[in-house]
Amino acid sequence: MKPLFAILLFLLLVPAGSTGSPDIHPEMIRVAVQKGADSVKLDGIGILLTDENGVPIRSILPVQVRKVANGLAVNGKVVHALIASAASVIQVNGKGYRGVVECTPADRGMVIVNELPLEDYLAGLINCEISSQWPMDAVKAQAVVARTYALYQKNLRKNAPYHLESTVMDQVYEGCDIEDSRAVRGVKETAGQVLTYGGALVQAFYHSSCGGHTEAAENVWGDSIPYLRGVDCKYCLSAPSVRWEQKLSLKKIEALLRNAGSPVSGLWQVLPGGRNQSGRLTELVMVSAKGRHTMSAVNFRKIIGYSVIRSTNFDVSQAGGEVFFTGVGFGHGVGLCQWGAKQRAIDGFDYREILTYYYPGTKLEQIYND
Repeated sequence: MKPLFAILLFLLLVPAGSTGSPDIHPEMIRVAVQKGADSVKLDGIGILLTDENGVPIRSILPVQVRKVANGLAVNGKVVHALIASAASVIQVNGKGYRGVVECTPADRGMVIVNELPLEDYLAGLINCEISSQWPMDAVKAQAVVARTYALYQKNLRKNAPYHLESTVMDQVYEGCDIEDSRAVRGVKETAGQVLTYGGALVQAFYHSSCGGHTEAAENVWGDSIPYLRGVDCKYCLSAPSVRWEQKLSLKKIEALLRNAGSPVSGLWQVLPGGRNQSGRLTELVMVSAKGRHTMSAVNFRKIIGYSVIRSTNFDVSQAGGEVFFTGVGFGHGVGLCQWGAKQRAIDGFDYREILTYYYPGTKLEQIYND
């Protein structure tokens, strides 16, 4: 869909009662909500279906869209793309989405993209990333960093088919079904506010809990960023997910490492390496029949699984063929600590102070108004 057409369509279709009403700056965002599906079911009230040229497609809802060899099959008709728009909500496999939903064929299955006003996207995001029942200043802090992150990625991927993934690869987003009044309030009361450094949007990374100290960006991605140097944070230590344990067999670890191309065979020991200033492991040593292989803790976590090895701040022990990991924190540790922000809000800090703490040297700016 052409961006101008999308904006005009939204201005005509978005109801006045939503967070995307005409008094909100029409900043649009494109989010990939599904990738690789062979079929998808669309449903809703008052949905207009068109092909890639804007030609309406007559259909009885719900409609099943299937990937076929030469495009997408919809009610016996093959199209190169399907665009669904509605004044209310579009159901995609039972989940509600505001705005426009685009289905396009890919090398593998389909890509389903939701294009909608940025402020509506944020209202749906809040309860995916945190809880809107947290103190309002924590909700507002989340809204600002999520808005900043989204706009930074939009600029970075301006020529791509979409700006954001709807998973932990970017920001978790599952549509509008879990919006509520507090999520909408946190978004509306910070509408248009972003974090900047030196006049430019910051890379507003965030994570669940840091376990005592946030991480410097260069320790994760190799780039030194002045406002992401890491700060002390004892505020998240009472979070329910801050401490974790995991047990994995040597055979399981070896299989995952070998699938990722690591030169291990006959793995019999996993040893911790050095630690950085924040207390996180920088590397691990894999001892196998082929000798010793050192790999970064960041890469080890990626290979084993982010939800399995929840952070790089962990200890390693071993008993026979089992390896035990005991750690603190959940996530890469860079930027805002979500559970820390919650506790700081409980302690009386407002969202501006929370943001300044986790992103030192940044400025809160209003780039558009509601």
